[in-house]
Amino acid sequence: MSTPPTVRVAVIGAGRIGSSHAELVARHVPGAALIAVADPTPNAERLAAELGVGVVERSAEAVLDRGDVDAVLITTPARSHTDLVVQAAGAGKHVFVEKPMAVTLADADRAIAAAEAAGVVLQVGFNRRFAPGWVAARAAIDAGRIGTPQLLRSVTRDPGPFTADPTRIPPGTIFLETLIHDFDALCFLNPGARPTRVTAIADALIRPDAKAAGHLDTAVVTVEFDNGAIAVAEANFSALYGYDVRAEVFGSGGMLTAGNARSSDMTYYGPDGIGIDTARRDTDLLRSAYLDEFVAFVDAIGTGTSAPVTGADARTALSIALAAMDSAADRRVVDIADIEVTA
Repeated sequence: MSTPPTVRVAVIGAGRIGSSHAELVARHVPGAALIAVADPTPNAERLAAELGVGVVERSAEAVLDRGDVDAVLITTPARSHTDLVVQAAGAGKHVFVEKPMAVTLADADRAIAAAEAAGVVLQVGFNRRFAPGWVAARAAIDAGRIGTPQLLRSVTRDPGPFTADPTRIPPGTIFLETLIHDFDALCFLNPGARPTRVTAIADALIRPDAKAAGHLDTAVVTVEFDNGAIAVAEANFSALYGYDVRAEVFGSGGMLTAGNARSSDMTYYGPDGIGIDTARRDTDLLRSAYLDEFVAFVDAIGTGTSAPVTGADARTALSIALAAMDSAADRRVVDIADIEVTA
């Protein structure tokens, strides 16, 4: 049996998450080779040197023009994602794009159409679908072990203390870039169901002084599904104890949970009491999930199959996020169908 050809990958965006993704692809993903880094900042040279990558480009366009690049990882700021997906697909490159794939439904449709027209793989970075606890939870749900899902919960609490400059955080970030993980996770754990209505409450509880400028750092969102299930997603930007990501599904035949903030299953017993170590970054807590999503991306390219997390999946999560933004702003229940009409 012949060995599948190596997928030659370029990363576009060499910030924190791009650097982490690049390291995984370069060193740990079978069948992949990181051959180029694109970023207009000195981060590009630094990352390329660390990983032994010989090609450094200043622009995405330069990478997309290269004939020796098969696929790209797009890890630039969120509002640039759609245009880069469209450009990459137009250049015949397979695309892995970090969430959110788009910030409007029209842009989501544009990205999906571009990938379909080009016949390239489009995968979106919803890493929780690959985390062991979530994988096991979905398998248990598919096997009917908890019956019909009735109540779901997903939690994201970013590690604190919160030190970011709120004026540099785009409005809607808590919905479009944080809770969107939870919205996708809720859909993943309620297979076959579609979201129908959304109610959201959000505030600036960590930095009340920034609320007037549109900054929101704490939110709770209720999502109703067409199978009758009711889900709650919550987020906060300052969990002092570490990065905290969890899920719960209660059904007619039982309940399951997934995730916690522990960086390992070690528990320390000492003179000051009992303690555990917690993860301070998503790239630590969910490292295996990040790795597995890239393995799945390369496998999809090699086998010519669809990505395990599609543009359509990203569009569904985005529709919930947009409905939540409207609900929080207007303090009302928002129908997903209304979001579709205004797309």
